[in-house]
Amino acid sequence: MCQQTTHQKEKRPIHQWFLGMIVASIFSFAYLIIPIYLLSSACCLILRYPTTNASITYALPMFLSIIIPPLPSTFILRLLKPMLYYFDYEAIYTDDKNVRQAIAGGKNFLFAAQPHGILSFVGMCAAVSKPDDAMKVPTAAASAVLQTPLLKNLMGIFNLVDASAHNLKKILKGGGSVLIYIGGIAELFKSCRAEERLYLKKRKGFIKLALREGVDVVPIYLFGNTSVLSALKHGPLATLSRKLQVSLTWFW
Repeated sequence: MCQQTTHQKEKRPIHQWFLGMIVASIFSFAYLIIPIYLLSSACCLILRYPTTNASITYALPMFLSIIIPPLPSTFILRLLKPMLYYFDYEAIYTDDKNVRQAIAGGKNFLFAAQPHGILSFVGMCAAVSKPDDAMKVPTAAASAVLQTPLLKNLMGIFNLVDASAHNLKKILKGGGSVLIYIGGIAELFKSCRAEERLYLKKRKGFIKLALREGVDVVPIYLFGNTSVLSALKHGPLATLSRKLQVSLTWFW
């Protein structure tokens, strides 16, 4: 018999709400600023502008990020808790106890989440709400995210893994569970504040993967994920985003 449990919203202190807004803004601004910084760093290094030493100093964060791998962190996730107040986050779990018991007993699952949204703030809130779960079940992300300097370190705190079919198969074969965003970047460009839109009809690969590896699929719906931000859906940046499978387009 399925049991439904709810993570109730806590009373929202106003200072925590403002802190949450600041925390959420960090992720939004990072997606806008990091590509510009990386491009400007490359130009400065190539042109040695304004001097060789200055260009190297300016690009130093990029170099350090290339060397340092993304590191999952429950400590940092706990520091992001004010974000839950800002978004009025609430989670409803169906059969949560049985799923947890099954995972503890060695059973693995393929968690299938939708919708993607511009940035999955609901997914982030879920990880912040239960950081230990986020460490046990990694989230699959586009290879471009995991290879982009600075961005990989920022988002890496959420325990990301490569979303390639080969890597997902490897995780499931090894007995691990993983969370995937079914719609991916294609669903991102269908995001609309006026209505919920999913990109699902042509996404059958995750079902085939689950059948081949003999794992159960646990659906996850992230209400409100498409209403947080809007994106520029046309133009060169949007086209590049689709090709690279990472959000490089402008959003607000």
